Amino acid sequence: MPIALTDQDKLTLRIAAWGAVSLMSAAGAAGSAHKVATEGSIALTSATGLVGHVLAEAPKGVKYGRSVAELADQVLPALTAAMSLLKERDPAEADNFRRTVIVAVEAAVQGRKGEPSPTMAEMARKITAALDAASATPGQDRPELQKAIQEMVDSGFVGVTLRVHDERGEWVGSAGVAELGESGTPPIDGHVRIGSNTKTFIATVVLQLVAEGRIELDAPVADYLPEFGLDRRITVRMLLQHTSGVFNFTGEYYDDGTFVPGIPATTAGKEWVDNRFTTYRPEDLVRLALSKPARFEPGTDWSYANTNYVLARLLIEKVTGRPYAEEMRRLILGPLGLSGTVAPTTETEIPEPYAHAYYRYEQDGRQETVDVTRQNPSWISSGGDMISTTRDLHTFISALVGGRLLPAGLLAEMCTPEPKAGYGLGVFVQKTDGGGTVITHNGGMAGHAALMYSTPDGSRTMTAALNYVDDAALSMAAAFQQATQRLVQEVFGGGQASAAQ
Repeated sequence: MPIALTDQDKLTLRIAAWGAVSLMSAAGAAGSAHKVATEGSIALTSATGLVGHVLAEAPKGVKYGRSVAELADQVLPALTAAMSLLKERDPAEADNFRRTVIVAVEAAVQGRKGEPSPTMAEMARKITAALDAASATPGQDRPELQKAIQEMVDSGFVGVTLRVHDERGEWVGSAGVAELGESGTPPIDGHVRIGSNTKTFIATVVLQLVAEGRIELDAPVADYLPEFGLDRRITVRMLLQHTSGVFNFTGEYYDDGTFVPGIPATTAGKEWVDNRFTTYRPEDLVRLALSKPARFEPGTDWSYANTNYVLARLLIEKVTGRPYAEEMRRLILGPLGLSGTVAPTTETEIPEPYAHAYYRYEQDGRQETVDVTRQNPSWISSGGDMISTTRDLHTFISALVGGRLLPAGLLAEMCTPEPKAGYGLGVFVQKTDGGGTVITHNGGMAGHAALMYSTPDGSRTMTAALNYVDDAALSMAAAFQQATQRLVQEVFGGGQASAAQ
């Protein structure tokens, strides 16, 4: 049964949703006369959820402002009011409404040829910010969570933002600062380079292509990518599970303590800082890795290697004929309305708002700290190049484990871990002290890090964004591990899941 809404409530919802698309259309036209984008209208009328029937009708008798500024003055308050209304009546419906509006806005952007204008991009950001501000729960009602992230800052992190969804609802809080030398806290839903959380997105796309019949999970990768001369025993499944044995192009640590370096960008120190805008082709990263001896025979052991996921990216591109970022948008980002998530490949910028990332190195006997928020992520490629937000990570992981992205059989395979490290297909599957299970992947990316955890049914999630000062010695590694364990223990009731790579 639809939730009870007055006529005024319905009008508010329509102004908010249809107005958001009209606002995007107006911004794209640089303030000239406008109409609701056809693509956005289709997205709205296909809305699911209890208020879908409301959004299917355009608001009648509403005269929007003639300029972008006048339209924004009407629409943005309506968005805040709509989210507050739905959050009070039905929190799940508030999340459905937010996703519906974001999908419509995304459709309006995609309906234009070329890149969106700066005005259009700014409107998309303001719409998302209005939705997020109205849906966030103040941090002071969960003092134990605020204390946990403050302790992380006290242990050396520059800033932390945490988002928790559980039986008590949604909680969002931040601690520390967004930028060294400044007083502002990290933005509640700021963008962060998510590092190896990228692997979960990549694995999901590969499995979606398996579901479409375009990839066979246990077929030799060489059948799809013959140009690399791969061992024919290496299967697609082995790439996703890190059991292929291929050398890690970012360098390998062996059991005897020796380290074999990979590409120059990852030898760390000043060399990494100087090379952080260099472009690396994914094919070259793979060829470098394959020029090194394999760690073990395919399928006989487990070893984490970014090379596996660059091969997975090339596999996606080979079978679809499109860049992996486009497939990511078609299969995940668009359907889920993940407006804050980007697969940048070689782009150096990070969308605003964001907290700053830093790197420290020694030169001439003194410590130098450099802002490395801007960098070319092609050095890690699809092993960890994506950007997202704590909200988008929550939406993604809860949709994934909730069965909205994969058929039940493939989701079960994804969440079936190999015995050595507990790694499934793009996720770690870990037990908590209380006997429960968490599905997780974490990631670090030169001064940025992201956490992503969920119960297997998606009923409880934890996502976090961290900014810190990185260095060649990985000085924050122990603090990262301890902080992650503390948060998992706090949120999941005694869990001791270790920090994923």
